[in-house]
Amino acid sequence: MKSLRVGLGERSYSIHIAEGILSRIGALCRDLPLKGRCAVVTNPTVAALYLSQVRSSLEKEGYQVTVVEIPDGEEYKNSSTLDMIYDGLISAELDRGSFIVALGGGVVGDMAGFAAATFLRGIPFVQVPTTLLAQVDSSVGGKTGINHRLGKNLIGAFYQPSLVVIDLDTLDSLPEREYLCGVAETLKYGIVLERSLFEYIRESVEDLKRLQKKVLLHVVYEACRIKASVVEKDERESGLRAVLNYGHTIGHAVETLSGYGAVKHGEAVAIGMAQAARLSAMRGYSTSEERDAITGLIGRFGLSLELPDFPLKDYQKIIAHDKKKRDDGVNFIFNRGIGDFVIEKVTDLGSLFSDCRKAA
Repeated sequence: MKSLRVGLGERSYSIHIAEGILSRIGALCRDLPLKGRCAVVTNPTVAALYLSQVRSSLEKEGYQVTVVEIPDGEEYKNSSTLDMIYDGLISAELDRGSFIVALGGGVVGDMAGFAAATFLRGIPFVQVPTTLLAQVDSSVGGKTGINHRLGKNLIGAFYQPSLVVIDLDTLDSLPEREYLCGVAETLKYGIVLERSLFEYIRESVEDLKRLQKKVLLHVVYEACRIKASVVEKDERESGLRAVLNYGHTIGHAVETLSGYGAVKHGEAVAIGMAQAARLSAMRGYSTSEERDAITGLIGRFGLSLELPDFPLKDYQKIIAHDKKKRDDGVNFIFNRGIGDFVIEKVTDLGSLFSDCRKAA
């Protein structure tokens, strides 16, 4: 097992990464210590695979467990599904001494975390991410929330988990498309924050495609370590943490315009990163060789590089509602070479997407 600590004072917590660690969740919760009743929030797909093991581990430590199942898919990350979680928590008579376990991917983690942040004005929760995307991104850092029809993650809260438990064995059951979404997110950390991770992934493409666990352990650990270091410096995204939005401004627009679920989050981020790499080269922040290295690596995983052909005015409208918008513009993340970044306020959003098409 590899572990690291997210240092946020009284909100600090540990991340544990290993194979076969689901059977230890109960003991890890007891060590915190977490007390009272427990609600496991999951979806039918994940429940069929891992709920029995997680529930048994929790009950072995004496926890009374309630299960709340929500529909599977990004299209259900909304207020109606959130009410389903509240209904389950209230029916089970959870109180302020209780806690939530989020067992699933990013949708489950974001929604269960937001429910934990707001139920009885806040109860503890544990992240147990079962997708690579959630393991390297959404489970770490305390961003929780739901989507709105006008934009992704517009309603939410910063609310840190009490613990993150990452079992690499859960990736064995992950569909290839979902797995590659997670790979896309790991590339982000190497492109804008740590070139050594970018190079490691570039040298390990075939091993990653085969889910080689030693390579996965290194990549997941490094991604979590890098993200933790950013969150420690800027928990609420007032400055540095914005770098983690690399590829996301355009990616979120692609998701929204495509209809939540049609293009998956990691696929949309891959498109957004390819556009950001091209725009960075156009602005002189990187060379054409660095641009091609980034887009080439994204392409080696079979991920799309091209912006869907929606009208520019539609892209502009979606970005205007983006939660990252400030005043009259958006703080856009460009890569400076590979391993560094520049944050630039972009006010002409129509020109931004026009440049994307010119660079394609």
